[in-house]
Amino acid sequence: MFQHNRLNNELTFFQKVKNLDFILLFCLILLSIVSVLVMYSTDGGQVLYHTKSHFIKLLTFFSLMILISFFNIRLWHITSYFIYFIIILLLIWVSTYGIKVSGSQRWINLYFIVLQPSELMKIGIILCLAKYYHRLKIDSINSFTSILVALSIIIVPIILVLSQPDLGTSVLIASSGLIILWLAGVKMKYFFISFITFLISLPFIISFLKPYQKLRILTFLDPDRDPLGAGYQIIQSKIAIGSGGLSGKGFLKGTQSYLEFLPEKHTDFIFTLFSEEFGFVGSICLLLIYSIIIIRIIRIGVISRSDFAKLFCFGFAFAIFVYIVVNLCMVLGLLPIVGSPLPIMSYGGSSMLATMIGFGIVLSAKINHKQIIA
Repeated sequence: MFQHNRLNNELTFFQKVKNLDFILLFCLILLSIVSVLVMYSTDGGQVLYHTKSHFIKLLTFFSLMILISFFNIRLWHITSYFIYFIIILLLIWVSTYGIKVSGSQRWINLYFIVLQPSELMKIGIILCLAKYYHRLKIDSINSFTSILVALSIIIVPIILVLSQPDLGTSVLIASSGLIILWLAGVKMKYFFISFITFLISLPFIISFLKPYQKLRILTFLDPDRDPLGAGYQIIQSKIAIGSGGLSGKGFLKGTQSYLEFLPEKHTDFIFTLFSEEFGFVGSICLLLIYSIIIIRIIRIGVISRSDFAKLFCFGFAFAIFVYIVVNLCMVLGLLPIVGSPLPIMSYGGSSMLATMIGFGIVLSAKINHKQIIA
């Protein structure tokens, strides 16, 4: 085994390139091109701020993803706890000194990028738990101590993110963490007990929500209660998606978007504009690209010989799936508006940075899929 690992660590540059998942890379490039075109549409068919910024971030973070992929998967295993700890410090920092916008304090101004640490925690939580369960003995997985440690790893960042306040991101972080527990072998009865406890405590949880968060829930239940106020965004979103029909109105011809009926169309509601212009057929094609991406990530996890790589790939694939489902359900009015961006498509530096880092680690797992981490 030592000989095998030694040889694996000595892969040449060309061997690493050969081991890349080119189908996954092709889908990511295709999705990136589509995202730039849609962002161009949000700017009214002109190369304005959002289009330029989105393109530069895509180019920069895509290059970073390729760079990350060439590092040995062992590096991410070794630094997992350190990365998690650094993000925790960033969350503490942003709670004290972060930029405050519309009552939320979620961002740090690093001059070259306005960073949202909670987005990075979506990857950090998967890395940390993947390493934790990598060396944990099977008979210890369901012990009280190991479950308590795992839950503490999940709960600490959730509390920090909730204090910003950011309910949507905290839910996504929790889902990413809990899926790792399930993949690691934690018994279903604990999830069932937790779910029942959550339902019982739901009225108490709702009482602690901010007024705007309660308003989002009420708007979700009845958007027409305030059609020109809180319900305006979701009503216009559903109108735009429905007006796209089977084949859409055509590129740069979305009336809901161009007549400014859709606020924030370049961020969380980017799918609304895409669906209006490309219709049901275009939307299915976009979901097909996402499906292939998720399948390729799962395949990399399956062929990886390292439990750490397996857990990370499976956890990241589930996370991408959840982000897509939550975003689509949100713009279709099937879930309350929670501020969940559509991976790669939506405008936003921190979300794209975290997503590309995740894909970089997945590609690193593919390049080093034969390596066993002790």
